[in-house]
Amino acid sequence: MIVKPLNLQFFAADGKTEKATPKKRRDARKKGQVLQSREISTAVVLIFVFMGLRIFGGNIYREIIEFMRRALSQYPMEDGLFTIDALFKLFADVVLVFLRSLGPIFAIAMITGLVAGYAQIGFLFTIETLAMKFNKINPANGLKRIFSIRSIAELLKSIIKIVIIGYIAYSYLRSEENNVINSMDMDVISTAAYIASASINVAIRICVALIFLGVLDYAYQWWEYEKSLRMTKQEIKEEYKQVEGNPEIKSKIKQKQRQMSMRRMMQQVPKADVVITNPTHFAVAIKYDLEVSDAPVVIAKGQDFMALRIKEVAKENSVEIVENKPLARNLYDTVDIGQSIPPELYQAVAEVLAFVYNLKKKGRVG
Repeated sequence: MIVKPLNLQFFAADGKTEKATPKKRRDARKKGQVLQSREISTAVVLIFVFMGLRIFGGNIYREIIEFMRRALSQYPMEDGLFTIDALFKLFADVVLVFLRSLGPIFAIAMITGLVAGYAQIGFLFTIETLAMKFNKINPANGLKRIFSIRSIAELLKSIIKIVIIGYIAYSYLRSEENNVINSMDMDVISTAAYIASASINVAIRICVALIFLGVLDYAYQWWEYEKSLRMTKQEIKEEYKQVEGNPEIKSKIKQKQRQMSMRRMMQQVPKADVVITNPTHFAVAIKYDLEVSDAPVVIAKGQDFMALRIKEVAKENSVEIVENKPLARNLYDTVDIGQSIPPELYQAVAEVLAFVYNLKKKGRVG
């Protein structure tokens, strides 16, 4: 019985079993698809806002009381009504009181929101999320979103938040039962102060619980984000082709480059002083020109078929061919085309060149 290997793509939606590549992540970020938990951002902003209210609450109260005192005593009135000048002055005072009293709270909310967002996604500006997408108004897609796992998860999170908020508020008010009863005997200002203080205390406790839920939500958002970025093996192959180029085209380009390089190399063989061979497996063409280099230079080399072509070109152009197996192999392995021979091979190459020059001299004398 032949057991076929399991195809893991059957266990993933749409066959997306591979982790997202760096390019896929960069493209998703450009489109505004980033890892972010709005729950934790909201909780952090709220807790800092309520802490700001606790710190600046006395100042807000004093600003409002002072404004009401001025409004009822300093603005000119006619027949019990504010004059036009008084209304303009009143409006200006309202703006100033608002900025002085609630300005710090709004500043805290804005700065905290920016920091919370930046801590999660860094700096990002994109208009991709504002683009019109007709699939979002498709009723079929809308029903899928309503009954999707994401919608169910959001519903469960909302229910859990309501339960936790209700329990925290109930527990705190239960512990403040005696103070609530005693507040009935207080004056209006003291009662209002107690209610404000109790409300802020409850809100801060709720925000701390929401931060804990936000951490859990961030973990869930990370899992969902990674899942949404998964790729199929075919998508990875297509991306590789886009980034690196089609392997077949790249192979053809490299082949053309090799052919051009070989053609240029073969054009240098007729200029060589000598071709040292193995004799059949390796061939190295050497040229010695004192005006160019202090040492002989390898201007062409090849193995097997290319070695045969170098020898053929050398014969056609009356370039001397010398057989020296160890020297040919050593030159082929250690010296690249266009490089001078190393000092340890000076002696061996000098002997070959002396032999070649001697043959040429005898040929001219003869």
